[in-house]
Amino acid sequence: MKRSFLLLALVAAAYGASTQTWELNTYSDFLKGRFSGVALSRDGRLRLAPKLETVFSSDQPAIWSVAEDPDGNLYLGTGHHGRLYRIDRSGRAELIWTADEPEIFAVAAGAKGTLYAATSPHGKVYRIDNGKAVEYFSPGAAYIWSLAVGPDGALFVGTGDDGRIYRVTGPGQSELYYETGQSHVTCLAFDAAGRLLAGTEPNGILYRISAKDRAFVLYDATHPEIRAVVPMPDGTIYAAALGGSVAKRTAAAASAPSSPPPAAPPTSITVTAAQGGVEIKPKAEKPKPPAPAPAATPPATLALEVTGVEKSALYKIHPDNTVEILWTSTEENAYDLIADGNAILFTTDGQGRVYQLGSDRKLTLLAQTNESEAIRLLRRGRQTLVATGNMGKLFRLGDGYAESGVYEAPVHDAGAVARWGRLSWRADIPAGARLEFQTRSGNTARPDRTWSEWSAPLTDGAGSLIQSPNARYIQWRATLQASGGESPVIDSVALAYLPQNAPPRVTNIDVATKSAPAAPPQTPSTATYSITVTETGAPGASSAAGAATQKLSRAGAEQIQITWQAEDGDGDRLVYSLYFRGDGEREWKLMKRDIEETSVALDANAL
Repeated sequence: MKRSFLLLALVAAAYGASTQTWELNTYSDFLKGRFSGVALSRDGRLRLAPKLETVFSSDQPAIWSVAEDPDGNLYLGTGHHGRLYRIDRSGRAELIWTADEPEIFAVAAGAKGTLYAATSPHGKVYRIDNGKAVEYFSPGAAYIWSLAVGPDGALFVGTGDDGRIYRVTGPGQSELYYETGQSHVTCLAFDAAGRLLAGTEPNGILYRISAKDRAFVLYDATHPEIRAVVPMPDGTIYAAALGGSVAKRTAAAASAPSSPPPAAPPTSITVTAAQGGVEIKPKAEKPKPPAPAPAATPPATLALEVTGVEKSALYKIHPDNTVEILWTSTEENAYDLIADGNAILFTTDGQGRVYQLGSDRKLTLLAQTNESEAIRLLRRGRQTLVATGNMGKLFRLGDGYAESGVYEAPVHDAGAVARWGRLSWRADIPAGARLEFQTRSGNTARPDRTWSEWSAPLTDGAGSLIQSPNARYIQWRATLQASGGESPVIDSVALAYLPQNAPPRVTNIDVATKSAPAAPPQTPSTATYSITVTETGAPGASSAAGAATQKLSRAGAEQIQITWQAEDGDGDRLVYSLYFRGDGEREWKLMKRDIEETSVALDANAL
């Protein structure tokens, strides 16, 4: 008997892609962008920021330390070439000394103008007079992280890797003032009562040291390092804690040609009762195997980053020793802080940002230096100075506001080449002030020279048609210009677009047959055929539960079950049409259209 054969064709059709909207309207949305002369309030509003001016560019990788003498001269210690700069009140800068060691992590100026600079590794303290440096103190430690001049004029020195504090009154006149039992003494300051405050690492302990060998633990933070401490006249203390900072600076110092001396054995802390406070002494533990030698060129930043883990925090320690958490972050490290009236200013490594935390606990992004780290803050009269790393620059944050500023939104990925619609925004624009938007687009994840130029300004907030060419990625920027001291304020921005509709793809077709002839009685036979569709669109090798070469035949009572799988890159809902043709035929015949399921059962007689 002559047998005919069945060929199948399946066509998948997707509903068209719908218009999508990219909108920024919250603090976290806007924070991902780039700020230049623009501030961001905690309620998610963009406005012009205080003026940010570059005072000095050192052409060095980092400015680690800043100090001011009684005459108003500024001293900047840099890395990784150990240079010390002076900037007078007129703004004139000069290099006054280059150390033999690569890092100057700490600088301090006494009440009489005496200047001290601490170098690392092979930590030493130098006294600088008229540009001449004389070795003043050598504790035999690998690093010197902090210096502070006491009320009596004595110099206090915080070291690492041994975590000690020394009191130095002159060349060759020093004593071990306190041994913390920690690895590093990262910051030093004196409170209103003349007691020494010391922040440490790696257990994040803040000490208050009232006399030689007598200390009280003010706070034991959950972060490894107390990075900065600021005492207030009323006895309140502000502190910044973070993780990883010492490791970064150590890596930088390790880039020096010479290697630091071996680290002291690890220590633990034993606390015993003592009159007037707590006496803390190190207890030796079994030494750990020595760490491998650092690479010749260490990484500039810590390699390990754990998403979602709290990186840093700001604390307020009240005079009664109770502690209040003011701010935490899983994204940024807080490096330094100062008090500014009833507010706190602090810096981070988030593109060199400066934040203001008001007495109402509302956070404002005041300025962004667009350097990798804002390392130091210094209050100078009514001005705030910001020292940065990579590159080492000194910025001045003034009282007045910028006349204009630019905010660049983060790059948005449409997922596929898209047709751009309209850009709209909600904003308050005072009379005479201006607010303009521009867009650009491209097909690389980061803007480069293959991207389009910035478009002509868009000024209709109700919806301006985007002129940038169709592409996968897009970015907008806003230019704010003040009038009479009044700044435009942006509340939200929305961008509409229509992604290109990607074609759907059939990935697999399964055909199962079942026949039951009337006479003679037999056990019903079944066969399953599977067709895998390859990336090229050609069917792959078929597999069958029956004979491997068997083709579909039309039997008297044959049932055919056709099942398939398909996918659509846009996630659109799919509908299908099923066609067939006989063996040797050219024309496809429609069997069924507008199928929303992924299977069809047929009686072979219908063919």
